[in-house]
Amino acid sequence: MKILTPIITILFAALIATPSFAQTTSASPAGASSSSAAQPAASGGQPNQQEMMKQMMEMSKLNENHKLLSGLDGNWNYTIKFWMNPDPNAKPEESKGTAVRKSIMDGRFSIMDVTGKMEMPGPDGKKKEMTFKGHGIDGYDNVKKKFVGSWIDNMGTGIMFSEGDYDPATKTFTYTSEFEAMPGMKQQIREVLKIADNNHMSFEWYENQGGQEKKTMEINYTRAGKK
Repeated sequence: MKILTPIITILFAALIATPSFAQTTSASPAGASSSSAAQPAASGGQPNQQEMMKQMMEMSKLNENHKLLSGLDGNWNYTIKFWMNPDPNAKPEESKGTAVRKSIMDGRFSIMDVTGKMEMPGPDGKKKEMTFKGHGIDGYDNVKKKFVGSWIDNMGTGIMFSEGDYDPATKTFTYTSEFEAMPGMKQQIREVLKIADNNHMSFEWYENQGGQEKKTMEINYTRAGKK
């Protein structure tokens, strides 16, 4: 019964949807496009149910943006630098780890599982080596025409959501999000993922601190086994 629930919900939504639900497709950031005929409305201004279902199917199709993400599938080794010390001249903390990316839902989404070791201050203030685990989900939302992502890890209980675009000229994904590590301390975040080639990519994390953007994390990925 739980498996059927999402399907029933979607069908019900199609039956009661208002004209604002109807959308037209256009070129995506990566240059992919899909075409659909104009959507006639039923009497009374309501969308035609058959056309609504056709458009829902259109919105579920894969395009070049999804292929961009699936092209990153595989096993990766990474080195990470992060700046926790407020002193701008202080050296960054460094550690290493592994990341595994794979496509799910027939290529509609990509997940990444990260494992690594890092030193963090313990209850006594002394640094202690800890195992870091993280899980991310990336996708391209055909309705929003945006790349979307979520992130969770064993260092917190929140889920971070982000949206972004892709620049094919520089092979760069740029995401923005809001992060609240502590109650009332919300920060604007900018994430930049640059694809150097099939076997190398880099990630940079920028935080808005007091109105000024500061890079606090940098990760360099190398594919384990050339593609």
